[in-house]
Amino acid sequence: MATHVPNLLPPAPTSTPAHLTSPRSTRTLRKLQSAHALSSNYTAAGNAPSLISQQRQLQHHKSAVLRDSGPPPAPVLAAPPQGQLRSRMRADSESAAAEMSIGAGASRRTAMAKKINGEDKNAKEELEALVRQGPKGDLSGSLASLRRSVLLDGLVADSDGMSQLRIYIWLILLNAPPFRTDAYLSLIHRGASPAYAKIRNDTFRTLATDPLFKRRVSEASLIRLLNALAWTLHDAQSLPPPKHAPSPSSPLPPPDPASIYLQGMNVLSAPFLYAARSEAEAYILTHHLLAAHLPAYIHAAMPGVHRGLALVDRLLAIIDPKLAAHLAAASLAANIYAFPSVLTLCACTPPLPEVLYLWDFLFAYGVHLNILAIVAQLVLMREEILGAERPGGVLRGFPPLRAKRVVQLAVSFVEKVPQGVYEELVAHVR
Repeated sequence: MATHVPNLLPPAPTSTPAHLTSPRSTRTLRKLQSAHALSSNYTAAGNAPSLISQQRQLQHHKSAVLRDSGPPPAPVLAAPPQGQLRSRMRADSESAAAEMSIGAGASRRTAMAKKINGEDKNAKEELEALVRQGPKGDLSGSLASLRRSVLLDGLVADSDGMSQLRIYIWLILLNAPPFRTDAYLSLIHRGASPAYAKIRNDTFRTLATDPLFKRRVSEASLIRLLNALAWTLHDAQSLPPPKHAPSPSSPLPPPDPASIYLQGMNVLSAPFLYAARSEAEAYILTHHLLAAHLPAYIHAAMPGVHRGLALVDRLLAIIDPKLAAHLAAASLAANIYAFPSVLTLCACTPPLPEVLYLWDFLFAYGVHLNILAIVAQLVLMREEILGAERPGGVLRGFPPLRAKRVVQLAVSFVEKVPQGVYEELVAHVR
């Protein structure tokens, strides 16, 4: 029986040198180097244009290519129309469910991937070839293969969660636009933003108990990134933009004028700072995640977060009615125990390497699936919750994240969700 091959397009959203793969390395602000730079040697040697080059060629008529002497730009993919996006995301997730059963072992997933791709290659080699040398065939098919590889095989990483390819894969999957490092530096040079006091109150406690994060990312780096982000949000509320704002030639999607700096952005930016090669990379990824993929999460009233919490209750009732009824009888709605997990895409639940694995999946198939990931964590806690005299005590802190199992369960839940509810799930972030 032929395996179904999903036709994925980009959701509406790296190589690290060996000496930077340990969190014990000193991090300094360096020029942004993207997957585009990785492919330059291959292109110059006469090979086919890289995946990044082809993506940029498709978008050349929409925006000017930045060619200053600074760092090369990050990859850009054209996003499909919103209505088309939502229907395809549902189809993509259902295809993923068909490919990845709950009980499938690593060998079964690897065999399935080989069958789909038609070649017996190491997963890491396939991803490196895709990023460095470009697709063998059409662009959309290569993106589908990339997402499938993330789902079935995962990204190769060391025990600290560091991966040679992850940051470039994230730039592609999130459809992050090119961005000049000097534009980031100009935001830093503007000094303290109006939200600076709030930022300083958040940064010292960001992933405070995670030794990997603390060894690799300094508080000063987190302060600079969040302060630059706060200036960007502040500028979006100013018409016309301040004279010190970054040049419009930097094709960042403007944040909604109602967006403001909120607690939780510090935790959302932490995995990017941990995985990225530079602050500028982490900034563009954080900015694009919030502005393009989670816009309803960064309004003052956080409407997207509250819709997400309501969906946790509804989806749990669909997937595990007994567990949902037990929590309802104890007056434990999701807004009591799941607020941090919804707001931060589960980045608040250690360990950090597991968060990175989960984010690989969310960026590949859509950040709206974080709600199903939270439901999956509740299902994994099911026996403990049902057997506790006070289930609220169990839910006071989620157990260590088991990302691979959570992803397997989340994928299996997709086909159980009614179409109308799934459409609400996709739309709740916007």
